[in-house]
Amino acid sequence: MTAPAAPTTSSSRPAGHPGSPDLLRSVFRRHAAGVAVITAETRGRPAGFTATSLNSVSADPPLLSFTIGTGSSSWPAVRDSDHLGVHILGEHQRELAGRFARSGADRFGAPTGWSTGPHGVPVLDDVLAWLVCRVVARVPAGDHRVIIAEAVAGDPAGEGRPLLYHQGRFNALRD
Repeated sequence: MTAPAAPTTSSSRPAGHPGSPDLLRSVFRRHAAGVAVITAETRGRPAGFTATSLNSVSADPPLLSFTIGTGSSSWPAVRDSDHLGVHILGEHQRELAGRFARSGADRFGAPTGWSTGPHGVPVLDDVLAWLVCRVVARVPAGDHRVIIAEAVAGDPAGEGRPLLYHQGRFNALRD
């Protein structure tokens, strides 16, 4: 019988860095995340942005969450919309992810394919899956808001593999 390994104590670990925005960003660059585009319609115009903060919250009711900075150009549309689109991007959509992440880009102009979906929400073409969601809460969190929304319609039947975000770049999933 072998003796159990000695527990690691905090005194045997490096001290680490003090908490800061830079520390948080540095740590989360190491966290691979799926890539989504969130869309909304406001005053007859589509708006949208790339999000890597998408999470499933509850199966019953079907709730999800994501965050958005209040300084984002898409924040007014998200703030003012009752319904939003959530699109899961495939590895073939790196350019689309980049377009929706760039400030000042014509996100819904060519070559972006989209149509008006349920509740007037812009729905992107050729994504792995999409949902239209009813916003149930906008929770203040520092310079962001956590949006909690309930899925009311969607389609999970797109083809392909997911796009990931890691180390500040869009990447494909490797086997």
